[in-house]
Amino acid sequence: AELPWGKLVLSVFTENVDYGPVFIQEPDNVIFPVDSDEKKVSLSCQARGNPSPTYRWLRNGTEVNIESDYRLSIIEGTIIINNPSETKDAGQYQCLTTNMFGSILSREATLQFAYLGNFSGRMRSAVSVREGQGVVLMCSPPLHSPEIIYSWVFNEFPSFVAEDSRRFISQETGNLYISKVQPSDVGSYICLVKNTVTNARVLSPPTPLTLRTDEQLGGYQYISG
Repeated sequence: AELPWGKLVLSVFTENVDYGPVFIQEPDNVIFPVDSDEKKVSLSCQARGNPSPTYRWLRNGTEVNIESDYRLSIIEGTIIINNPSETKDAGQYQCLTTNMFGSILSREATLQFAYLGNFSGRMRSAVSVREGQGVVLMCSPPLHSPEIIYSWVFNEFPSFVAEDSRRFISQETGNLYISKVQPSDVGSYICLVKNTVTNARVLSPPTPLTLRTDEQLGGYQYISG
């Protein structure tokens, strides 16, 4: 039978063995919404070692100096940033933990800021196109981070443009492509963008689309935002 004190002896022996740091937790990517009520962000790091390891943090390969920035603190390996700022704090973070037997560097974790600006309030010019021609309506989205989803409102919310064989919305640029314009396409078009993290949405000023009857060359007509 196993003696009950055997485990105790083994436990005491293990705790007294010196060894270099080993990660228990490495930092994960963080996306911080700029309009968040929480005015701080943290990246977590935890390692075991004997003696207990100390922690430092790198941002974009350079050590973070918590002494020179009152907003920063490191508590038990976790770096806490109060009143985070995209210009000062966005980037790639790594945790460096050290004891007398060595140092280890964590994987990179990205701190990214999520926001969605407003469209320019400038009125958009009407687009005139002959029936049967194609047209491209430019979304010209506002500043944003990270990705946004594009859709278009036709005439009034919540009537959305349905993509089909004639209508296509680019999720790269937000532009709306309409081939072979028909009289039923005439109306007002509004680009709607949605932030994939915060779910915030903003609407562009309307772009009127009209039919013209005078002769003109075929092809696509463009309107810039």
